Amino acid sequence: MKEWIIETRGLSKRYKGRYAVSGLNLQIAKGEIYGFLGPNGAGKTTTIRMLLGLIGPSSGSIHLFGMPLAKERMSILRKVGSLVEYPSNYGHLNAIDNLEAIRLIIDAPRERISEVLEIVGLTKEAKRPVKGYSLGMKQRLGIASALLGNPELLILDEPTNGLDPAGILEIRELIKNMPHQYGITVLISSHLLSEVEQMATVVGIIRQGELVFQDTIGNLQLQSKSEVTMRISDVQHALRALHAQGIHAAFGKEPSTLAISSADDRTVARAVEKLVGSGHSVFRVEENRKSLETLFLEIVGEGHGL
Repeated sequence: MKEWIIETRGLSKRYKGRYAVSGLNLQIAKGEIYGFLGPNGAGKTTTIRMLLGLIGPSSGSIHLFGMPLAKERMSILRKVGSLVEYPSNYGHLNAIDNLEAIRLIIDAPRERISEVLEIVGLTKEAKRPVKGYSLGMKQRLGIASALLGNPELLILDEPTNGLDPAGILEIRELIKNMPHQYGITVLISSHLLSEVEQMATVVGIIRQGELVFQDTIGNLQLQSKSEVTMRISDVQHALRALHAQGIHAAFGKEPSTLAISSADDRTVARAVEKLVGSGHSVFRVEENRKSLETLFLEIVGEGHGL
């Protein structure tokens, strides 16, 4: 049985008659990297603020580590590290001094500073003033701050936002190592499916405050159905021949083509064999798979920008 690190039931937040989050049922198991996806304004940050106890829900419940957040807030949050929006650092101080200021507040061991700098790959840059850091380095320092308390759960809100490709790669590799190397469960919010699918094991998709999909990346990929297109001679006769074999096909979008939706390799091979055996020339067989980005747009609605 899975151990739920985060579990919400009917979680809702209402502002002036409008629901920013409505009836959210999140389930995040220990050791997962959970990608929390949705367009800007879908309710991701509002949800994260409720999970961190920064704002209270209008209704519903939040359990972290099996404990109710409403009753066990302080003991729960000691086990949680977070980075919401952009990290706040003192530019004139170096990384060590910035982390020391946070360490004193949360009463973490002094040696933890060197440990988190090693985790995020900033050991060599630790004594440089932070104002000279790149955006990616500042983001890594923000994650180091979130790790100071040795958390079991790490919550990151748009951690790659605004980074260049090199910075995105750095943060991505850092996050991917968290569960198996440090035993940390990760919730990462983003509006970019293409980025999350390279890190997450499970995804939840939120649209206008409602959770519309929650499952593994693999099961999401299964929904991106493929279509096989064949360019052949005598389309009319070929279509009848395939239907006679119980193979569902239809006229393709281009002349002299047939389309077979959601066909496995064996069905395609049987279709080609039947057509060739019936005297048809098969000029081309092409698979067109719907991209995950296209599927994501269909789930959240075409009108929402990414």
